[in-house]
Amino acid sequence: MKGNVLVVDDEQIVLASCKRILVPEGYGVDTASSVAEALGLLEKNTYDLLITDLKMPGIDGLEFMKQVRTKDPDINIVVITGYPSQESLKEALNLRIIDYLSKPFSPALLLEIANKGVEFRKKGVAGTAKDEKYNDEAAKKLDDIISKYKNKPGSLIPVLQEAQELIGYLPPVVQRHVARGLKVPVSEVHGVVSFYSFFTMKPKGKHNIRVCLGTACYVKGAEEVIRKFSEGLKIEVGGITEDKKFSLETVRCLGACGLAPVVVVDKDTYGTVNPVKVLDLLKEY
Repeated sequence: MKGNVLVVDDEQIVLASCKRILVPEGYGVDTASSVAEALGLLEKNTYDLLITDLKMPGIDGLEFMKQVRTKDPDINIVVITGYPSQESLKEALNLRIIDYLSKPFSPALLLEIANKGVEFRKKGVAGTAKDEKYNDEAAKKLDDIISKYKNKPGSLIPVLQEAQELIGYLPPVVQRHVARGLKVPVSEVHGVVSFYSFFTMKPKGKHNIRVCLGTACYVKGAEEVIRKFSEGLKIEVGGITEDKKFSLETVRCLGACGLAPVVVVDKDTYGTVNPVKVLDLLKEY
């Protein structure tokens, strides 16, 4: 079994959809239509991932997450909502959610986020592996970046942005360095890195390919586009080719639904992509 997931939502269609998508992929899935029911399940069972709605009758999702954090401080949480707002997502981020799903969402996006959440739970962020780009010289430059922002409000995001420009991505060893330098919990750094799509914890190739998994792109065949890229380049999503020339990732939405399915290579956008000819897009690279 890949992992145990608890889905909490007052809409039965959402619960049924999550179960239908996740169970065939090897997940154990429990569902709850109320906070009281969910808290009861959390008392009896251990979960790798909690997926919860923000707006529910009685106790809302934010209050529910606060209670969950007292019971299981390390559980990974994904918010699912039909009405995302910057304020509600900011509050949720303070509770260390790792991602969010806007209704309606595609099966591919749910699976991607579930895989990420369970992987984080099993591996954590406490690994000690070094990275070839994080050497003594890079560590010194990172200290300089931290010193520049250290006493400024809201310093974490600009530090992470410059750290990513320096290293190329944000592996656990860099996250811990930033946490120590800014005197914030590693979990807070990890929460921000995993939440915002412009941060990445995996190295990228010289040319980065992004495939949209938004609902419009999914309906128009985004999964087949991903499969063709994956087969042609011999890498999985999140991977990088042996020659480090190409990397492949998926994104929530690229804001070009009328051009679905959409692929972006570096800064070049390609619309109405034909899955059979996806590798032709890479010839000029």
